[in-house]
This record gives sequence, C-alpha cells and structure tokens, in this order.
Amino acid sequence: MPHVIVKLYSGRSEQQKALLADAVTCAVTDTLKLGEESVSVAIEDVKPKDWAERVFGPDILGKPETIYKKPGYDPL
Repeated sequence: MPHVIVKLYSGRSEQQKALLADAVTCAVTDTLKLGEESVSVAIEDVKPKDWAERVFGPDILGKPETIYKKPGYDPL
C-alpha cells in the first residue's frame, strides 16, 4: 500500500496538483503492478524560504539512504 508524499514549492494550482497526483499514481501502479485503489498521494506545499529548513535538510541530507534520485541543487 504505497503512500507517496510530494513536497513542492507553494503556488501550484489545484489542477496542477491533481494532474501530478494522477501521474504519480500511474507511475506507481505501472511500476509495482498494483491497482489504483492501493495508492494514495499527498501533496505538501512548502514556502520557498522554508525549503532548506523543512525539506532539504531533514528529508534529503538527513535521510540519504532513502533518496533514489538526488537533486541537482544545493540551497544551503
């Protein structure tokens, strides 16, 4: 039962978030051979000024063993 959390800069429209959630759901169901009912997707808005403190530090630098696609930027 995958639950995917997407954190992104705030300012995206509800339509963009819904399209992203659909795309993530398709990727998960296709890759893991699951039914759509098995997947949930959450989207968390983060203010750009808070990104380094709330996401980059704790989720990317703080959990390197969970990162399967590393970012090509460093906001620090």
